[in-house]
Amino acid sequence: MATLKEIVEDNQTKGGRIFDIVVQILIVISIISFSLETMPDNSVQTKNWLYRIELVIVIFFSLEYVLRIIVADKPFKFIFSFFGLIDLAAILPFYLTVGLDLRSVRVFRLLRLFRAFKVLRYTKAIERFQKAFEMVKEEIFLFSIILLILLFLSSVGIYYFENAAQPDKFSSIINSMWFSVATITTVGYGDVYPVTPAGKIFSFAVLLIGLVLVAVPTGLIASAFQQVRKNEEMEEGNLN
Repeated sequence: MATLKEIVEDNQTKGGRIFDIVVQILIVISIISFSLETMPDNSVQTKNWLYRIELVIVIFFSLEYVLRIIVADKPFKFIFSFFGLIDLAAILPFYLTVGLDLRSVRVFRLLRLFRAFKVLRYTKAIERFQKAFEMVKEEIFLFSIILLILLFLSSVGIYYFENAAQPDKFSSIINSMWFSVATITTVGYGDVYPVTPAGKIFSFAVLLIGLVLVAVPTGLIASAFQQVRKNEEMEEGNLN
């Protein structure tokens, strides 16, 4: 007979696999229920049913969270791990009745599907991503700093060019950051845009720089992925 630890942590046992599948099903139900709650025309009966579903799910997830702490070899390590924090964030607001609803973070728990169904090729893909990120993390960090500097400078520039013409939309450097973010990321929502000739020229320059900057992390990560795959092929060749 499987022990409690095997059921909670080991999906290779029958009990553990059933436990994992039940958790995943409840996660999906929770996500659907959370989405339905946001519909404005829900009847009182529908709201009551959704609340009951959420109550049952929270009770189950709370019990699961406590069990994972109990059976963990290092309880504190689990509590402060990625899944530990996600599990806690998904149930804590229900008990604290805070305004911030974090139930949507439960979607991250679906990552356990990779483990539950032994999808090894996806597990290897995640490992490749981790290795690739490790290879370029210094470059990504430097790129992020440069991006923040550019964001600030573009906010300052567009503020000085457009504040006099559009004081309601570019009332401060902080308010101008929305335009800078939309321009640098090349999203361009169009809700805030320059009207002065200098502002338009400045925005065009920022847009060109943004196009270059958006391509930088993509190229870095793609190059790192190629290097990781090359290293794996070399290791497999050495083993053969």
